[in-house]
Amino acid sequence: MTILGLIGSGAIGSQLARLATRVGHDVVVSNSRGPHTLVDLVAELGDRARAGTPDEAAEADVVVVSVPLHAIDALPVEPLAGKVVVDTTNYYWQRDGHVPELDAGELTSSELLQRRLPESHVVKAFNHIEAAALTGHAQPAGTPDRRALVVAGDDADARARVARLIDAFGFDPVEVDALAETWRIEPGTPAYGPRRTAEELRADLAGAVRAPRA
Repeated sequence: MTILGLIGSGAIGSQLARLATRVGHDVVVSNSRGPHTLVDLVAELGDRARAGTPDEAAEADVVVVSVPLHAIDALPVEPLAGKVVVDTTNYYWQRDGHVPELDAGELTSSELLQRRLPESHVVKAFNHIEAAALTGHAQPAGTPDRRALVVAGDDADARARVARLIDAFGFDPVEVDALAETWRIEPGTPAYGPRRTAEELRADLAGAVRAPRA
């Protein structure tokens, strides 16, 4: 059993909490508004869930960051040191404001988060799938044409740990060995959004073309 901490419990975060509790993991859900705003979600999730603060969620075995990119400067840094941090963020300049390094394609949003959390092991996952599909498309291992999701990171052990979670949650993991390559699953790329098998997803990754974002 893994204890999963969620910093951000909106559309993606709440769905990941549902998947985690469905397969027997405990979760600590948090958001910027306080634990009292998560009473209904915790009641739905059952005994394996509790609400906490972001610092309390950061104490979990694996921590998911599911906040708008412009909010990453509010993340707790020291509590996340040494932790596997799953990054679900995407950059939308219309929402987040312009980030010149991201606009120019010099950096990925995951590298930006890694810079914010220098002692954490950041792994990109769950950013290129619609929230509803996380529970709607999950299937047991071995199912023909099972949907695949990317797991990307610089740290092989952290990447493998998140890959096991992805498999347990109901998807085939496709590994990418560098945060610098996560532009291949950012908004506007072939892999961003549509349902893909592992073979199809690898083809999308290989065929992606990087272009300035704004």
